[in-house]
Amino acid sequence: MSLEEKISVLVKDAVKALYGVEASDAQIQLQKTRPEFEGNLTVVVFPFVKLARKAPAQVAAEMGEWLMANGEGLIAKYNAVQGFLNLVIDDAFWVKQLEAIDTDANYGQQPSRDKLMMVEYSSPNTNKPLHLGHVRNNLLGYSIAKIQEANGWKVVKTNIVNDRGIHICKSMLAWLQFGNGETPETSGKKGDHLIGDYYVRFDQEYKAQIAELMAAGKDEETAKKEAPLMLEAQEMLRKWEANDPEIRALWAKMNEWVYAGFDETYQRMGVSFDKIYYESNTYLEGKSEVEKGLASGQFYRREDGSVWADLTKDGLDEKLLLRSDGTSVYMTQDIGTAKLRFQDYPIDKMVYVVGNEQEYHFKVLSILLDRLGFPFGKELVHFSYGMVELPNGKMKSREGTVVDADDLMDKMIEDAKEISKDKVNTLQGITEAEANEIARKVGLGALKYFILKVDPRKNMLFNPAESIDFNGNTGPFIQYTYARIQSVLRKADPRDVESARSRDLEEKELALIQRLCEYPAVVRNAGDNFSPAVICNYAYDLACDFNSFYHDLSILNEPDVAKRALRLLLAKNVAKVLASAMSLLGIEMPERM
Repeated sequence: MSLEEKISVLVKDAVKALYGVEASDAQIQLQKTRPEFEGNLTVVVFPFVKLARKAPAQVAAEMGEWLMANGEGLIAKYNAVQGFLNLVIDDAFWVKQLEAIDTDANYGQQPSRDKLMMVEYSSPNTNKPLHLGHVRNNLLGYSIAKIQEANGWKVVKTNIVNDRGIHICKSMLAWLQFGNGETPETSGKKGDHLIGDYYVRFDQEYKAQIAELMAAGKDEETAKKEAPLMLEAQEMLRKWEANDPEIRALWAKMNEWVYAGFDETYQRMGVSFDKIYYESNTYLEGKSEVEKGLASGQFYRREDGSVWADLTKDGLDEKLLLRSDGTSVYMTQDIGTAKLRFQDYPIDKMVYVVGNEQEYHFKVLSILLDRLGFPFGKELVHFSYGMVELPNGKMKSREGTVVDADDLMDKMIEDAKEISKDKVNTLQGITEAEANEIARKVGLGALKYFILKVDPRKNMLFNPAESIDFNGNTGPFIQYTYARIQSVLRKADPRDVESARSRDLEEKELALIQRLCEYPAVVRNAGDNFSPAVICNYAYDLACDFNSFYHDLSILNEPDVAKRALRLLLAKNVAKVLASAMSLLGIEMPERM
């Protein structure tokens, strides 16, 4: 039972004993004591004033006396300020709370709710490698899944790979025309990087053709439509949808190169999936559902043969579902994917982790699924997050100016290695392999924390130099705090840890225990709001509290055995909760730094 629950029961008993009435749950109002008053928890007594027919201050005083006498030692003292009863909780209670945290192997996790949530994230295209935008998407999606698991959900992590469409054909066509049979093996490049190069090459050649046509007198719009490369790419897409064996074989070969590259990047990033769907498999399901909707009058066909949904009654516009040549669009694919997912799993909540530029898309998807008779249509959740930018501006895939995810991770790990060279004294006696592993954890921890600490709904500016600072609100600062604690625990005498602990708390010991007690509520809050930033802020505050405690109070050199035992237990559980919180962010904790 939590402190709030214990106090609520006692307050109900007090009202019954003092005034002869049963207090309702709604009448019990508890809040954290304001810093200018002594106390840990405040009872608002105004709801009981009419029942008692006494002044608020008198009611608060009477209840304080009753709680002191009947609270079984829970209340150390109280002070009444008008209609507020400020309670000081006895130190022994907080020590018991710390001991309970220590024995709870799953501290912070909520009971199973026996419901299934599917979280979709990543959603890459097979025409380019993952970039910084994908990094934010993957880190948010994976962390949200971990947080929801900690909140008792059964979670299925899923990915939809956009492996078909005109953008895929652009890379295929450029490779055919300019690749000279190049492969990942002959080039020494990861497959996704190799294909991405040809996507950029297509754009370069396409722009050159547009310029030639405009020089010959065509306007820009006409030149874009009549450029030979674009016409060839469109014809390739039609052949793909017609199952042309040669085009399909090329597509399968190039996709395999990309998938191998993606898998390597995902593994390094520390994210994973339970189920992967492919647009090439789901778009036909979507086309089938659109055809059903057309037959039932939900959609309509225009003179050019294209199929549309009229959403004007829903305050939106008209949405294209099938092009005039019969090829599908993203919306068609998402309808099919949603249908297959709900056939595969008993999903209670479906969450799409997709950037805020797609908010309109998911409003439309929800309406269309509902119109098509899928009961889950209205229940879809679009976790809309802001874009990530660099100090020098936005990224553009077609122009080859993206920040590649692999390059970014390499850079973060290399920066961590450089910083560790300045800390040779703390890393003496470790092997080069151990040093490299520390650098990997610190570099990736810096990247993940810097991205996840920002309110996910806001656009953010990623600055690699700021992210890897060992001071301030960064991943390395929290990792260093954890490593510092591990160093203390390694030096401690095991007999000290098991000794009887002090029940007389210093101010900073008490503050640290109270911070630890907040962790389950923080996990719930992060889950309710789909916000890894809530976990980041808590981990940073806990690390700051520990470092303040560590600066002011001795641990290993404390002469009082009982105090030393308490502080060691406190340090041990700060490390435990820091590791738990950071694991929800997908961040590993080094034992030494």
